[in-house]
Amino acid sequence: MIIEPKIKGFICTTAHPAGCEKNVLNNVRLLDNNGAINLPDIKNVLVVGASAGYGLASAMTASFSLGANVIAVALEKNAKNNRTATAGFYNLAAYKKQADARGLSLTPIIADAFSHQAKEKAGEFIDAPLDMLIYCIAAPARVDPDTGEKYSSALKPIGSEYRSKGIDLSTYKINENPISIAPASETEIASTVKVMGGEDLKLWVDYLAQNGKLRSNAIILAYSYIGPALTHDIYLNGTIGAAKDHLKQTIDNLNLGGAYKAYVSVNKAVVTQASSAIPALPLYISILFKVMKEQNIHEDCTEQIYRLFKLLEKSESGENLTDENGLIRIDDWEMRDDIQREVADRWTRATNDNLDELADLTGYRGDFVKLFGFGLDGIDYSADIDSAVDERALGFVNLTE
Repeated sequence: MIIEPKIKGFICTTAHPAGCEKNVLNNVRLLDNNGAINLPDIKNVLVVGASAGYGLASAMTASFSLGANVIAVALEKNAKNNRTATAGFYNLAAYKKQADARGLSLTPIIADAFSHQAKEKAGEFIDAPLDMLIYCIAAPARVDPDTGEKYSSALKPIGSEYRSKGIDLSTYKINENPISIAPASETEIASTVKVMGGEDLKLWVDYLAQNGKLRSNAIILAYSYIGPALTHDIYLNGTIGAAKDHLKQTIDNLNLGGAYKAYVSVNKAVVTQASSAIPALPLYISILFKVMKEQNIHEDCTEQIYRLFKLLEKSESGENLTDENGLIRIDDWEMRDDIQREVADRWTRATNDNLDELADLTGYRGDFVKLFGFGLDGIDYSADIDSAVDERALGFVNLTE
């Protein structure tokens, strides 16, 4: 079939297998060029939420920079009838081909990470206790594995209405009217914490530990975001922020008694399908990218995670990893005072007449379509291509079939 992007707002319903593969190859090349990371104790890694964004970058860095054995858990779909596979499915297929070519162990498990079944299946493939567990889930909903009750997350402020300028992702123009979002109810706050907080991470840790699948002193990583003051009301102080607070408390509790080295890494804003859904962030990210690129300090997901792993490498020699709040701050370049002053100034001045001058709309568009395998050099998008992945030949474990 000939595959074209079908985009509506922050959702793309198609993905291109050759484009996704090229994207993965580009990131493998980046990791190769940056060189190996010396973390000899990290031999066995599990990444929960490993098919895109920071999760995929984490799994690939563990494979290609550490040479670790990796189990990658993600909920994705293969092509069926006239629908393409999801981008994450194509990403994992391309990643698996590269790992196999280098003799690296990678086990992709397609499953609902929130389920008990996913944990049990992952456990079956863990021959030696894990040295690292990375948790990177951004989900719209979660079914409680014990009660069967479904909870949905909400992107809402807490306490008062949120109003902000933003861009319409169908036109890449500033909205004529400010974005307006009513405050979340107590039920919506609790549901978002249930989905995006630390409860499921704790279930993973408990299951693995109780079954001898997680070594003492293992590294546990979870990811978060803080961002600038102009996004705090919708993110940091909103429902997602409440969930991230719960995640941080979960990590802190895992550290009690010294059983693990558990961290929350606060990462830089990047273009993902999840971040594109958060009001104000697409405009903020577009301006941020322009400023950071002008200062030559812009990083994508893989560059960020590589730098995070290099920090872990340095910590082995005694360097402190965290700030006064116990957070790893890989967003330090984004949050530099000079960067944020310039972003805030451009945010205030931005209009449709000067937006291309003040923001990197081309870069934002390009990063967004690349998430789904489109817009990459060297790909013939007019070619007829097989949309299905031979997942059995690649050794996928699919619990959704």
